[in-house]
Amino acid sequence: MAATTLTLSDRSTLPAVGFGTYPLRGADGVEAITAAIENGYRLLDTAVNYENEEEVGEAIRRSGIPRHEIQVASKIPGRDHAYDDAIRSTHESLERLGLEYLDLHLIHWPNPSQDKYAQAWNALVDLQAQGLVRTIGVCNFTVEHLDRVADESGVMPTINQIELHPYFPQVQMREANASRGVQTQAWSPLGKRQAPFDEPPVATAARRHGVSPAQVILRWHVQIGSLPIPKSATPERQRQNLDVFGFELTSDEVAAITGLGRADGRLFGGDPDVHEEM
Repeated sequence: MAATTLTLSDRSTLPAVGFGTYPLRGADGVEAITAAIENGYRLLDTAVNYENEEEVGEAIRRSGIPRHEIQVASKIPGRDHAYDDAIRSTHESLERLGLEYLDLHLIHWPNPSQDKYAQAWNALVDLQAQGLVRTIGVCNFTVEHLDRVADESGVMPTINQIELHPYFPQVQMREANASRGVQTQAWSPLGKRQAPFDEPPVATAARRHGVSPAQVILRWHVQIGSLPIPKSATPERQRQNLDVFGFELTSDEVAAITGLGRADGRLFGGDPDVHEEM
C-alpha cells in the first residue's frame, strides 16, 4: 500500500493527497476550507491568481489546528516573474495568508514568451535560503523549462504541478520528473466536468473495491506516483477524496485507467509552451 506521506528531494515531506482551494472564496470558501482541514487535509493549495489566500489563512486560524501541522502552498503569477517582483509577490502572499512562511511556493506558469521564469526561480531559491519558503517548485513546466532553471541556478525544482487525470495521464512528463528527482503533483486530478466516472475501467474498479469512482481515480494517482490535490466544497466528498489508503488497485486496473489517455485530453489549451497566465 502506498504511504500517506511523500518524502521529497529536499528531504521535506508532504501529504500524499492535498486539498485544492480554487475557486473557493468569501464566507462560503472559508467554510469549505475549514471543513477540509477538519476532515483531515493537511496540505492546502492556493495561488495569488485564485484570489483566496485571505480565505485560506482565515480557515487555518478558524480550524484551531496548530500552524506547524498544516502545509500551505501558493504560487507566483506570471506578472511577477521579474526577480524583485517575485520577492514582493511572496511577501504579499504571506501578508494575505497571515503566515510567517510558506511550506511550498511555486511558479504558476512558465510564460515562456515573457522569458522571466528563470528570474522567478532564482527568487524562490533565495527566499528558501532566507527561510520564508520551506520547499520550492514549479507548475506546468516542460523538460526544457526544468532543465533551464536547474542549469542556471544549480537547484532543480522539488515539485512540478501539472495537469494530470485519466484522459491526460502525462506518462512521459511523469517519467521526466521522476528521473530528475521532481515530485509530480496533479491539478484537476479528477478531470473536472470531463471526469471519467462512467468509463468501464473506473466504474468496474469502483464496484470491485466498494468505493466511489472519484476514489478510484485518486487512488490511481497515488499508485502512479502523482500527488493529487482534489477540490470539493462538500464535506462528505472531501472525506471520500481523502479516504484512498484502505484499498489498492491491481496493476491491470492502473494500466486500464492510464489507457484512457487521449491525444487531445487537456481540459483546455493549457500547453505550457504557448499558454500563458499573468
